[in-house]
Amino acid sequence: MPVYEIEQYELHTMTYRVEADDPADAIVRLLDGEAEAMDNTLDFVEVADERGMLVEDHPELAEKLRTLGVPVDDRIIPSIRSISDVESETLYSLEG
Repeated sequence: MPVYEIEQYELHTMTYRVEADDPADAIVRLLDGEAEAMDNTLDFVEVADERGMLVEDHPELAEKLRTLGVPVDDRIIPSIRSISDVESETLYSLEG
């Protein structure tokens, strides 16, 4: 049986610490890369179903998922960035 590696889009939070004059300045410094990530604060929020592989690039995979009961619209395969067959090195990805 083949083995697959799957990249799934997920939302996480991370806590950062930064010196700043006020909250707006702190946010600007964070966005500029000046904040320091706090250890052990990465926290899973949810699967990011609004992103995914394009159905137009992988119509056969999308149809197979639909027949297996996975809700796939006409635009994306929800939350999946890529899937690859480890042995054959076949890659299905966002890029097509």
